Amino acid sequence: MPAELHRPRSLARAALVAATVVLATGCAGGRPVQSVGARLTASAAASPAPAPAAGTSGAGPGIAPGVIAIPRPPARLHQTRVRPSARTSVFRAEMTDLWAAVVTGKTAAGLPAFFPVSAYRQVKAIADPTADWHDRLVADFRLDVGAAHALLGRKASQARLVRVIVPSAQASWIDPGICANAVGYWHVAGARVLYRRRGQLRSIGIASLISWRGRWYVVHFGAVLRSTSGGVVDEPAVGAGTPGPPGGC
Repeated sequence: MPAELHRPRSLARAALVAATVVLATGCAGGRPVQSVGARLTASAAASPAPAPAAGTSGAGPGIAPGVIAIPRPPARLHQTRVRPSARTSVFRAEMTDLWAAVVTGKTAAGLPAFFPVSAYRQVKAIADPTADWHDRLVADFRLDVGAAHALLGRKASQARLVRVIVPSAQASWIDPGICANAVGYWHVAGARVLYRRRGQLRSIGIASLISWRGRWYVVHFGAVLRSTSGGVVDEPAVGAGTPGPPGGC
């Protein structure tokens, strides 16, 4: 996570009006981020959801929209080197909540899946990590949720989450001192959120997941770095798309 200048609250709020998305390049392997209005890539035919590919983990099929209460990690506990799994009931619940946010356009529904502010205070070696969490990370998450909701269209509630594929074999431990971080964590780029709408399998990406105490959390949804004040949808595709590539922090 690059250390960026804190975005003023007024700018973050003003950016909520913007629904357009332009091409941007993130530090997670430099992948191009397609705009909401861009033509979707025909990467696979409509078919039953595939099993996770080799080296990936899946958050099981048939996940219905809805919010699941997930306990937040105790604020005073410190990081561990436990490698997160995408095959746990907690991860499944997190992704269910993330999908509920996308379907409804309500960011608050997805915050249980988002990296906790208590952990961010320990991770970032910057002057005011709390303000950065609110004014940059959550502000960007709100915009990206809005962009993903817009991508689903008028009948977003008809879209059904099928599976979340995490390229677990590509995960890497990020040591302290990298990307302005004071604490290490596991990082993986380019997870894929598979959903079905009107019988067709589609997908979008999660730009960056990082760990806290053995759990994956979203820290950048649409993009790591952005050249727009609007929301971003990461690699929207017809079909499952391609997880990854590895890289970033």
